[in-house]
Amino acid sequence: MSWLQIKITTKAESAEMLEDFLLDIGASSITLEDPEDQPIYEPLPGETPLWSKTRVVGLFTEDFDIKTIAENVKEYANNVEIAHHITTEVIKDQDWERAWMDDFKPIKCGNRLWICPSWHEPPEPNDVNMILDPGLAFGTGTHPTTYLCLQYLDSLPLTNTKVLDYGCGSGILAIAALLLGAEKATGVDIDPQALTATTDNLERNSLPKEKIELYLPDEFNGCQADVTIANILAGPLVELAPIITNNTKSGGYLGLSGILADQAQDVFDTYSQFFDLNPIQQKEDWVLITGKKK
Repeated sequence: MSWLQIKITTKAESAEMLEDFLLDIGASSITLEDPEDQPIYEPLPGETPLWSKTRVVGLFTEDFDIKTIAENVKEYANNVEIAHHITTEVIKDQDWERAWMDDFKPIKCGNRLWICPSWHEPPEPNDVNMILDPGLAFGTGTHPTTYLCLQYLDSLPLTNTKVLDYGCGSGILAIAALLLGAEKATGVDIDPQALTATTDNLERNSLPKEKIELYLPDEFNGCQADVTIANILAGPLVELAPIITNNTKSGGYLGLSGILADQAQDVFDTYSQFFDLNPIQQKEDWVLITGKKK
């Protein structure tokens, strides 16, 4: 059996209307996609953010007429004045789960750290292998900012250190640090679901729960970290500078990302008051700022 697929790229505020319309005219499923590789970081509780441009993908059974569907969508979009771009195609049936899994391969971050989906054998069994399956939860190593942070952690002397992951999301950075030799990690995040995801990923990597302490920001009473890592966004990083600085011990390492290249100088200038910073590292449009506390 083949499937008929229609893709409509629109503004975030129009996505829900298009989703409802496609379901009303018979779509079997709807998927929302990012057409421009725009990262979404941890939402506030109760929020479901979308990309500023969102691709709405509708899947129809083969007994529909794809040209009629496209004409109906165009007419609806024009009536409600939704800016849109529409493409259609016929998709042959396949093993969808297998096809999805095949898209995700192990990622090497640095000299010895790998991020491996659970269905893949680690390419280098004697290296440090983190098991982390892709999903909706807060980062899996594929985005440049996460990759830069993991690569940085892999370069540090982490044995017996205490690590603070501020804005921990899935816990990928804190767990990587533990696997690389850190003694203890602290994760802080505004979303309770992120703390749950971190606990799940800790167990998936056979690490004991006592290796990490997890807090919402209001519950966090502070620490003195040997390494502080924060992969958030430029604005929050500037606002959080006093907290991040105060919770990093003298001589402690710092890694900051989630920063676009054109935002880097503001973050750099803010933290240079308290840290001796290294030259900025860049991957695609994103940067990593590192250094040691004065």
